[in-house]
Amino acid sequence: MYESVTYEEILQRMLDRVSDQMDKREGSIIYDALAPAAIELQLMYIELDVILQETFGDTASRDFLIRRAAERGIKPTSATYAILKGVFNMDVALSSRFSCGDMNYFVKEKIQQNEYKMQCETLGVIGNKNFGELIPIDYIEGLESANLTELLIPGEDEEDTEAFRKRYFDSFESKAYGGNVDDYLTKTNAIAGVGSTKVTPIWNGGGTVKLTILNSEFNKASSELIQSVQNIIDPTQDGHGVGLAPIGHVVTVDTVEEIEVNISTSITFDEGYSFDGQKQKIIDTISEYLLEIRKDWANQINSIVRIAQIESRIMNIEGVIDISNTKINSSSANLMLTKYQTPKMGGVVNG
Repeated sequence: MYESVTYEEILQRMLDRVSDQMDKREGSIIYDALAPAAIELQLMYIELDVILQETFGDTASRDFLIRRAAERGIKPTSATYAILKGVFNMDVALSSRFSCGDMNYFVKEKIQQNEYKMQCETLGVIGNKNFGELIPIDYIEGLESANLTELLIPGEDEEDTEAFRKRYFDSFESKAYGGNVDDYLTKTNAIAGVGSTKVTPIWNGGGTVKLTILNSEFNKASSELIQSVQNIIDPTQDGHGVGLAPIGHVVTVDTVEEIEVNISTSITFDEGYSFDGQKQKIIDTISEYLLEIRKDWANQINSIVRIAQIESRIMNIEGVIDISNTKINSSSANLMLTKYQTPKMGGVVNG
């Protein structure tokens, strides 16, 4: 707002207010007296610009946005640790430490014989992708095999500034209060590992609420994540308000049914390109489209996997010059999913 207010402009305005009877040339007493003040005034205008920018939520930097949002009781979500399943040939002690790739994990909790919850020692999504052989950091007698096999509760990075800014402005559009839909959405999505939620009121009679969740990677939630959310929201399921659910509400936490998406199509490639050479790019492209659908799942009554979208995205892949006869699960129609279904990448065949 004050970018145009420069030292030179301020000094000239000050000099213009001095009588022309006085010597106002550079080096004169008047000039030398006003110049330092003009510099300080320019600095003041610069600070005014900063204050204006940091005052409003749409332009505030992260630190000041956090202070602004705190006035509405909103804080950025913190980074969390990934929880994975470790499978061993024997029982191991809690807190035993292992490495897998560049990450270290420790035994957090026993699931059943020879199976444990393993917590990554590094915060964030970086701990979600490591699977395979675990190497003990300290010697464990009798240990013959140790493997990370499954992601149970995804780790999350600290909330991105722009996502936090959007959540701050979204808070003005709805009122989360006393067990209404917005209240359940706010509380459930804030739980570590949860990516999105659908709330179904009165799904099984008066006072019942169903929460259908995806994990923070927008995939089907594991049974461990479902149980974790259930324990936080309504562990007793008797309407006594033991968890976050209001008194009188009986809450059931569930997840989606994943529908595998198998694509058959006829793709024509440019010279020097082939289906085998571009197959992984095609799979990645379709997978990205399906992820977009899953990210928007909570905002839609029913999700639709569209053939036109698949063909359009494949056409943008290098080396593809034409595509036709595309089918989803052997059907030439778009794939219509129910309220509680999400698409999962299957395979692609070209013929």
